[in-house]
Formats: sequence, structure tokens, C-alpha cells
Amino acid sequence: MGNFWAMVKKGNTSSAAAALGNTGIAVLKAIAASFSGSGAMFASAMHSVADAVNQAFVFAGSVWAEKQPNRRFPVGYGRIINIFCMVAVIVVTVMAYETVKEGWHLLQHPAESHSFWLNFIVLLISISVDGAILIKAMKEIVKETRVDAKGAAVIPAAFRNVGRAAPPTRLVFYEDIVATSGALFALIAVIVAQLTPFKLFDGIATILIGFLMVGVAFKVGYDNMVGLIGVAAPVEVETKIAAIILNDPDVTDINKLRIIQEGRTYHVEGYIELRKGFSLADADDIKFRVRDQLLADPDISDVTLGILEDNGIMDWNPEKATT
Repeated sequence: MGNFWAMVKKGNTSSAAAALGNTGIAVLKAIAASFSGSGAMFASAMHSVADAVNQAFVFAGSVWAEKQPNRRFPVGYGRIINIFCMVAVIVVTVMAYETVKEGWHLLQHPAESHSFWLNFIVLLISISVDGAILIKAMKEIVKETRVDAKGAAVIPAAFRNVGRAAPPTRLVFYEDIVATSGALFALIAVIVAQLTPFKLFDGIATILIGFLMVGVAFKVGYDNMVGLIGVAAPVEVETKIAAIILNDPDVTDINKLRIIQEGRTYHVEGYIELRKGFSLADADDIKFRVRDQLLADPDISDVTLGILEDNGIMDWNPEKATT
């Protein structure tokens, strides 16, 4: 039981917070949509339901991914989070279809919206909560990617480095961009419906929210498909790992280096070249020393190194990426 709670504590906090926040928002929006008949509110409620289900599911996956490697799965369970995220993509896609269908129905048969202040207050709450979750996801991206950014600098840093964040954090980030934008669209639609005779905007906003959900499904689906296949580490990660290896005084070169992303961590394989003259026992000690230095980085979960004697040729090119 102790191991289970330790795994839960290591689970993705952004997805846990998003699941709780979106559950509350979904209930409020569903109540408001049933009272007001607003299609945009219905679409926003559908999106919040999808978000809550997805993020709870993804949090469970992030906990499972923390299971330690064993004989059957020697590199651990890191990629299982990609599977959970792919299932989440299916949920988003189904919800997006239902949302677009409802928007098309509202274009053909515009509905009269009621309870303006109820819709207005619920959507303001939604924008506030989704915005807070989005900011938390941005901070999580900065933390996971080890970027030094504070205050307003967190926002551009999160957009620049989101590709290197853990899969569940990326999912929360993209989904909450759409959730915040969708709630804003719904708020505009409610205001337009109240203040103008233009009733078609409700259907237009509903369809726009549906298409935003499709965009998120495509982006997250592609990222996790690549992760399931096995994707090379970004150049920045490769450069950092190479620097750790080459900082050892007895390592002269890197003959080969392959870094594969496993969930939110990296699996490192390579051959390193050592100074000439070492005995096999001494060379082994150096290899284990370099391995331990790499494993001290919390982003690296597994290291396999081979050793070679220096061949006198510089094989490692710092500008060469593993992509």
C-alpha cells in the first residue's frame, strides 16, 4: 500500500488538478445549459466533461507509469502514459463530433437562450478556473524542462518548451488552451444572443469550439503516436547528456549515442571512448562512474554504455542530432 501512495504522489499533478477543476465546471455548465438552452454553453459543458474524464484517466496513467522496471518490462512502464493519452484523444474526438453536430443543428434551428446572468456567471467562473489550471500547466512545463523562468516569463517559456514536457502535462496544456478559449467563445455567444437579434452566433460558436477540440485531438494524438513508436530526445537533452559524459576526465569521445524518450524520462544507450592504457577493471569502473552520473539526472531512467579505447578520431559532433 505504501508503494501505491508513493506512486500516486509522483503522478502528474497538473492532470489531477485539471480533473477536479473540470468536474466542478462541467456540473455548473450542464446546469446552466439545461436552464438556458444555450448551444454554446452545451458545447462548453461537453468540452469540460471530456476534459474531466480525460485528465482523470491520464492521471491514472501517470501513476501507473511510475511502476518500477521488472524482468518482463526491463525499461519500465513509461510509455503506458502514451496509451492512456491516446484513449483520451478518442474521448475528445467523440465529444468534438457531438459538439459540431449540435452547432450545425443550432444553425438550422436557432434556439432562444434564457438565463443570461446564470450563463454569464458560470462562464466567468469557467474562464477563471481553466485559466488557473492553464497557468499551473505552464509552470509544470517549466519545472519539467528545467527552464529558468519566473513571473510573466513562464508563458513564453511554456510555449517554447511544451514539446519536451511529459505527455500528460502536454495534454493538460493543449486542452486547457482550448477550454479557456471555448469558454470565452461561449461567453461572447451568450452576450451576442442577449444584446442582438443575431441568433446564429450561438451555433457558430458551438461549431468553433468543436473544431478547436478536433485540433487538440489531432495534436495530442500525433505526439503520443510518435511517443509509442519511440522518439529521439530533443537536441537540448542530447547536448546535456553528452556534456555529462564528456565532463568525465577519462572520457575522450562519444563513439555512438542514442537517446529514446520513454514516457516522461529518457533511455540512454551509447559507446564511449576512454584514454588509452586502462586495464579492463579500471575501464569498467569508469563506465559505471559515468553511468551513475547520468542516472543522477531525474530525467534519465535507464543507461546502457559500452566502452572502447580512443581511436584517435573525433566521432562526436555536438551539432549532430539524433532525429
